[in-house]
Amino acid sequence: MLSELHIENIAVIEHADILFGKGLNVLGGETGAGKSIVIDSINAVLGNRTSRELVRKGASNGLVTAVFSLDAELKWLEENDIPYEGELILQRKITQEGKSSSRVCGVPVTASQLRELASQLVDIHGQNDGLRLLDEKSHLGFLDSFGETGESFRAFREEFEAFQKIRRELKALSLNDEEKQRLSDTLHFRIEELERANLKEGEYETVTARRDLLRNSEKLRESLDSALGFLSEGEENAESLTENAQYYAERAARLSAELESAAKSLRDASFLLSDAVETLSDFRSSLDFSPEEYDLLENRVSQLDRLQRKYSRDESGLIALLDESRKKLEEIEYSEDRIAALKRDLKAQRDQCVQAGQALTKVRREAAAELERRIITELKELNMPSVRFVVEFAPVDNMYGFAPDGADVVRFLMSANAGEDPGRISRIASGGELSRIMLALKNVFAEHDSVQTMIFDEIDTGVSGIAAQRVAEKLYAVSRNKQVMCVTHLPQIAAMADTQYLVSKSESSGRTFTEVLALDEEGRKKEIARLYGGDHITDVTLEAASEQLLAAQQYKKRLN
Repeated sequence: MLSELHIENIAVIEHADILFGKGLNVLGGETGAGKSIVIDSINAVLGNRTSRELVRKGASNGLVTAVFSLDAELKWLEENDIPYEGELILQRKITQEGKSSSRVCGVPVTASQLRELASQLVDIHGQNDGLRLLDEKSHLGFLDSFGETGESFRAFREEFEAFQKIRRELKALSLNDEEKQRLSDTLHFRIEELERANLKEGEYETVTARRDLLRNSEKLRESLDSALGFLSEGEENAESLTENAQYYAERAARLSAELESAAKSLRDASFLLSDAVETLSDFRSSLDFSPEEYDLLENRVSQLDRLQRKYSRDESGLIALLDESRKKLEEIEYSEDRIAALKRDLKAQRDQCVQAGQALTKVRREAAAELERRIITELKELNMPSVRFVVEFAPVDNMYGFAPDGADVVRFLMSANAGEDPGRISRIASGGELSRIMLALKNVFAEHDSVQTMIFDEIDTGVSGIAAQRVAEKLYAVSRNKQVMCVTHLPQIAAMADTQYLVSKSESSGRTFTEVLALDEEGRKKEIARLYGGDHITDVTLEAASEQLLAAQQYKKRLN
């Protein structure tokens, strides 16, 4: 669960340390006090998109740190080589330039890595979730998530991808005669051109080196001739002088043993000089070439350069291109036979997709029946006694009867009132009903994942009266197994909290400052009274707040 949140220089929050507890944590306060900034800060430290506007004016950067306590170490930490010593610490720094950096337990990570980890820690419900519920394209994903259809879905996708592979190959071969002839002519020309070049692996480097050598042959000859002149030609050269020195040194060494090492050095030097003379002479002889050889080398390098520029490939790539072109030409020449075979394969693979799609549909329909039952139960507990919730199935409308997600088009329908036929949620559900449907879905889905912290931002939109009380009770019921955080303006939800926070703002020296304070019992009573009566807190509103808190305590005792 999220145990601590540190916020520094984020929007109007200069500094805040919030300690969260187990169960239901509720954040309240006036509109504009900064409750959404707390949620924005949590979103930031979870790796979601941020902007420079989030950094407090005048500060060089903003910082958010979140500390999580885990029941068990996450596999993600081991996979990413992150040390874990009892606390999981996430940190995100955002600069005035809009750049950000992230760390997990002190180790730098990318924002995408942070998001991947966060998906295993926190589930945030915001306004976008309500919009997703209105988008019928997302309903199939909701159903698959609830029904845990992963195994059946993967089996279908394997068959579908095999089907798509055959389709792509068939499409590539299914050219009209004019296109086929044009491609055949191109391939014939390319193959003939590359075959004439008689390409050999490694030839370009060898030929280029030989050409460059011959290009500099005159300078090389002059240098070699001079070196050989000093070494072995003329009356006094290095080789003969060294031999003479060796002779006399050896005579001296026979008279004094101390000179043996000097004599040996001269013998070695004589051998080395002879070896150098031989090497230089051999190399000098290799420079005797005809002008025709240089022209041939120059032409070969030019030919290879032209082919590499033309086809944007190096020597190895040209050899591979020749092989590819031969294969493509063969495919075209024998395409009719191959097309006939692929059509047979496509029909067989389509049957496989249909079977896998039917198996997936069966699993989905079973899940849909259970989802309908569970959602209706949840919504009745949320003061929607006459609700009907239906998962409608329709076949995929195309020539194959299936699509990448299976053979089903799924959408959720509902009726909130007795005697009305179920219709599209987007046309029937009010704002308050949409909030309750989303809460019901979240509660049902929460039973199927290991995420321990759920955050609800504006789950109370459009909810009041008895419905507000039922939403409060449902949030508390969820918080018995999960840590729940909720931003609310409803006294019923605030009273049900295990820990309640007040977000307030003030001005000092022309700047706005926001504070987040955990409330004691008296503070909770005053805040709930404010939710009832605004700034006009009276004995009546305080008494109502006390009664609300007492009723919440009694409900918790009954539930526990």
